[in-house]
Amino acid sequence: MKNSQAWFRASRLALIFSALGFGGVARSEVVSPQVAAPKIPATVIRLSECGGVGDGVHANTEAFTVALDRLAQQGGGRLVIPAGIWLTGPIKLRSNVELHLDRGALIQFSRDYRLYPLTVIDVRGDREVDAVSPISGENLENVAITGEGIIDGGGDAWRPVKKGKLTEGEWKMLVKSGGVLDAKGAIWWPSAAAMSGEEVVSRLRKTGSLNPADYEAAHPFLRPKMVRLIGCKKLLLEGITFQNPPNWTLNPVLCEDVSIIGVVVHNSPAAQNSDALDLESCRRAIVRGCVFDTGDDGICIKSGKDAAGRLRAAPTEDVLIEGCTVYHAHGGFTIGSEMSGGVRNLRVTNCTFIGTDIGLRFKSRRGRGGVVEKIFISNVRMTGIVTDAISFSMAYGGASPTDEGDTVAAATVDRATEETPQFRDIRIENVVCRGALSAMTLNGLPELPLSNILLRNIDITAQKGVAVADAEGIRFENVRVQQESGEAVRTQRVKDSTLKLTP
Repeated sequence: MKNSQAWFRASRLALIFSALGFGGVARSEVVSPQVAAPKIPATVIRLSECGGVGDGVHANTEAFTVALDRLAQQGGGRLVIPAGIWLTGPIKLRSNVELHLDRGALIQFSRDYRLYPLTVIDVRGDREVDAVSPISGENLENVAITGEGIIDGGGDAWRPVKKGKLTEGEWKMLVKSGGVLDAKGAIWWPSAAAMSGEEVVSRLRKTGSLNPADYEAAHPFLRPKMVRLIGCKKLLLEGITFQNPPNWTLNPVLCEDVSIIGVVVHNSPAAQNSDALDLESCRRAIVRGCVFDTGDDGICIKSGKDAAGRLRAAPTEDVLIEGCTVYHAHGGFTIGSEMSGGVRNLRVTNCTFIGTDIGLRFKSRRGRGGVVEKIFISNVRMTGIVTDAISFSMAYGGASPTDEGDTVAAATVDRATEETPQFRDIRIENVVCRGALSAMTLNGLPELPLSNILLRNIDITAQKGVAVADAEGIRFENVRVQQESGEAVRTQRVKDSTLKLTP
């Protein structure tokens, strides 16, 4: 971790964020996150010393447990995973311990769902039954996963697959491999229990049941997050490639001092709900030099959902995202839709999005509540964006950007309440996009418009232009849009805004 520690020391000396003048829109201030690095003791243990066998056949669940327990008893240290294929069940991390994968090391999580028992996941009082994650940790301090190896979550044994996500040949091979199809023949499921599980889980959650035994019939449906770390401090993920998750890939929740450096997430475009990174209700975080390619959102910022998220009252705040590349994804950079605890003091800079469904994506809906504010995005390059280069949707309905349903809600309500999402004080500048379906869509809500958004030095080529609805205090400065058809700018219920494009 020598390079990481040097970078941490340098980051403490640099003031990346300064007061940002919104040129008459609003004045916001974003403070550089001062992220503390984990301190790992010098003790080193190799997995092979604890009975581990890296032949891809022997199960290493016990070896991981023995090795991690031994390190914990000695006050911490580094567990080295040598080159090999290390088949295992779930791994529970420990404080003061670094899981380090040498080049050529592949941790392969078992595809047997029975090895991931159902348990009650408690996120600050928001409790639900779910399967144990392949990698998990709770209330830890000084924890790291580093190296040049690969971690495979075995998620293809859990996930449903939509027919439209595959070629005809791929679909035929998948159906031939086993599993079951839904009534329309449009979704493949790994088992009948997985397919029927949603109904079981929905019914049990309505009754308030937190007894894991009640949910056992739906066990294959309860796909765990691949790396789920709750309430941890001084967390580092560096250099590792993560792939094939059952659900979201990386999900730090309620963590402080989070560093994700040079990480690669490589998932199938057909992988359902396979967000690369979901940074949720975290404080002081840096995401730097990462490469993400996935079947759902790439870099996603969250803070809880609806009433439970508002009650948690833990925003994601003081975050720097720098020098990242996102290939296939629903959104290159996304805030929402689960942002009920709020998001603030966040900067995205020097990132590249290639072929994502949306480039910069802000999404929420009535019922969420929460405030997203003091967001600064700069120096972003995009090519081949499938739908919108920049998108604000306050009526997100759960559909992917390429499906119908993610549009402005026609219904209006009398007034804003605590359940109304609020997006304000956002600055986006120095963005170039070459190729999109539409340049920008900015849709607020009639009862609470988008407000105080500055777009400066934007240059987009797209089939369609700009659409703005239910917004106020929107300002364009040196915004160029070359659209192939239709109006350059369409507006509906917009006030106190300057939306003139530069020729």
